[in-house]
Amino acid sequence: MAFLDGKSDKGLAAVGWLGWAALGLALIASIAAVWFVSEVPLLTAAYAGGLATLIVLGFALVRLRPEPTGQGLALPDWSVTVQAIERPDTAVAITDKANRLVCASSVYVAQFGEDVAPPNLALDKGSQEALMVLAREAWRDGEAEAPRLDSRDGKRHWQASAKRAGRGDDYLVWRFTARGEDDIATDIARQVAGPLGKVLTRAGIEIALVGPDGTIRAAAPGFARRASGDEGATLAGQEFVSFLRTDEQDRIYFEREGRRGTPNRLVHVPLNSIDDAVAANADAAPSLMMLLEHGVGVGASDSADPAAPELEALLGALPLGLAMADRDGRLLFANAPFLRAADREERGLPQYPSDLVVAEDKSALADAVRRFARGSANNGDMAIRLRHAPEDPVSIGLAGVRGLGEPAVLLSLADTSEETRLKRQVAQATKMQAVGQLAGGVAHDFNNVLTAIIGYCDLMLLRHTPGDSDYDDIQQIRANSNRAASLTRQLLAFSRQQTLKPEVLQLPDVVSEVSQLLKRLMGERIEFSVRHDRDLGPVRADPGQLEQVIVNLAVNARDAIQSRGDGSGRLSMATRRITAKDVRAMGSDILPVGDYTALIVQDTGGGIPEDVLGKIFEPFFTTKEQGKGTGLGLSTVYGIVKQSGGFIFADNVDGGQGGKRGARFTLYFPVHRGRVDPKPAPAPERAGEWAAGGRVLLVEDEDMVRAVAERALSRAGFDVTACADGEEGLAAFANSGPFDLVVSDVVMPGMDGPTMAKGIRRVTPDIPILFMSGYAEEQLRKDIDVPDMHFIAKPFSVQQISQKAGEVIGTRAAARSAPPSAVE
Repeated sequence: MAFLDGKSDKGLAAVGWLGWAALGLALIASIAAVWFVSEVPLLTAAYAGGLATLIVLGFALVRLRPEPTGQGLALPDWSVTVQAIERPDTAVAITDKANRLVCASSVYVAQFGEDVAPPNLALDKGSQEALMVLAREAWRDGEAEAPRLDSRDGKRHWQASAKRAGRGDDYLVWRFTARGEDDIATDIARQVAGPLGKVLTRAGIEIALVGPDGTIRAAAPGFARRASGDEGATLAGQEFVSFLRTDEQDRIYFEREGRRGTPNRLVHVPLNSIDDAVAANADAAPSLMMLLEHGVGVGASDSADPAAPELEALLGALPLGLAMADRDGRLLFANAPFLRAADREERGLPQYPSDLVVAEDKSALADAVRRFARGSANNGDMAIRLRHAPEDPVSIGLAGVRGLGEPAVLLSLADTSEETRLKRQVAQATKMQAVGQLAGGVAHDFNNVLTAIIGYCDLMLLRHTPGDSDYDDIQQIRANSNRAASLTRQLLAFSRQQTLKPEVLQLPDVVSEVSQLLKRLMGERIEFSVRHDRDLGPVRADPGQLEQVIVNLAVNARDAIQSRGDGSGRLSMATRRITAKDVRAMGSDILPVGDYTALIVQDTGGGIPEDVLGKIFEPFFTTKEQGKGTGLGLSTVYGIVKQSGGFIFADNVDGGQGGKRGARFTLYFPVHRGRVDPKPAPAPERAGEWAAGGRVLLVEDEDMVRAVAERALSRAGFDVTACADGEEGLAAFANSGPFDLVVSDVVMPGMDGPTMAKGIRRVTPDIPILFMSGYAEEQLRKDIDVPDMHFIAKPFSVQQISQKAGEVIGTRAAARSAPPSAVE
């Protein structure tokens, strides 16, 4: 219109100039005619002057007349606009750029007043702010929405929107829809006419929202297309049943399609069954009308009986995770096991199967789904990585489905979370066992080396006295060797090959023994507390080793607390009574059902990082700075607990003072149910008691250990015959006997020590056997379980091997000389 009005103005201007020119010519012609007729100059001049005066007066009158303005012609007819915006369920208002109310519907005036323009409405503070934001966004972006506005008294609620309008976008059109009992119906109407309707149409379901009077309030685009031929038709206000017809078998068809269309089954869902507010006004509640096609969509069949509900019910009842996708790759249905396996129980079904996997597997899975949907009915599987567990590949099955209407793909996914967790636990246990075997083997071989070093140091010290130039150096070598021996003991503890002296004891007694030491270790800035349960069952363990476990855990907690903040925190220890019922409630796959006494050590040192939580018990693994830890503390704790028949678990907790995060170690020791024997009286010291010598058969495959042991026993007055393996020892016993004692290594190439001992016992049944080994006695008990057997652990000193040999021979001699009653 703006372009057409400009052309008209130019045309009128052109016509005006032509008129004035014609008028001027006419006036000149009339003056000339008067001259020719009268030939009187005065008359002609008077005529010309009169015409000129009249022209001037007429021009002045035209100039004085007010000109019509274009603005007055462009003013909108607001009365027409008011009639156009009148809606019974929506309050509409129009404001200009100056935020002045131009016009409003009667509903708006009734709810907000005729002199109040948005956004300055009587709303609560939050709603007023939301409305101000909505106004700014609408002027900036062209339109905006506010999902919920509340009145100051909280009794009324609205949904608001604003949109720019007018020839110059100089106005805002506001719409306020009341929210209350019709909230669900309003939301569903929007979904039905939008995305929900489109999704259901693809699945073979047409849907419409119908009011209590039978008229359509909203319809899916697919419903509108099949009912009227126009997908964009709203059909609002028209009778729902007018678009349908039934045949003699009560099958429902669309009126427009007739019997050439697909029969449908009608499902009526009244909205008053899902909302209490709507149920209070049930007579005014709308309903969802769903038409399920026969032969199209998921679970449909070519028969008259619909199969979709039955198929979905069947898939939902199966324990295997199953889902269905259409030929375009969209997921249509998934049962609970499938959602659980994909970790989508809370978020629901995604649009595509590829949304479940990591980015690298998206295209491969999408291509596979489309290939199975378009090809012949076949099946297969592929490895994928789910988004919630990218490190654990899983297998997803795909099968092309035919005979259910349009082609579809059935996807199967097993919930392997429990299996994966068990695999990790088994892998961790296997790794710990393998590392333990390696550590034990290294410790055993290292103990042989340390035995030789310590033994030669002892022999050298026998030839030097304090004050000699070499005495201090030899002592330093021996001290470092003993320090290395303590490391091997820690490795043996981790590999559960340490020599333990178990006793039946109470955990609180062991904790009390080290409490004073722990308080000194913690210092003044760390609060240390101990709590004990009642009726704790006794446990069977080595008290000395348990003390080491407690001290190691406490030192680790102290270091963790001191490394954070101001170094203050809390360390607590508690003993708990754990019954078999409690264990069943835990549902642990590692802890056998039974009664336990638990020791819980908890600190506020910040916790253990999740990525290293599974490695903390491995030997030489440490998070401390270089030079501040060997990484054997927790591995020693692990080995001692496991060798004592217990279990240890580590996790992070939010506890302690101020809600500080920390680590928690829980140790479970099985309650001892056997007979509790009284502690034996300490054996009298036998060192130096035996000085009568004797013949000793020494069998050791390590040359350096054999040499040290031979020299140590010889210096103690024994007659020693040394052999390098079991066969040589057996031959020496047969050819050079008799002997008073056999000292033998356990593990040797060829014939080992226990086999040789059994051969010797067949000849001399009562000869004592002293085994020496870098492994623990309990580890070798099955192999060396022979009568009158004694044991000494490597590394040992010259004095220790001499004393042990004298003790064994002296005991045997004392038993022989004792009267029969004493022996009994």
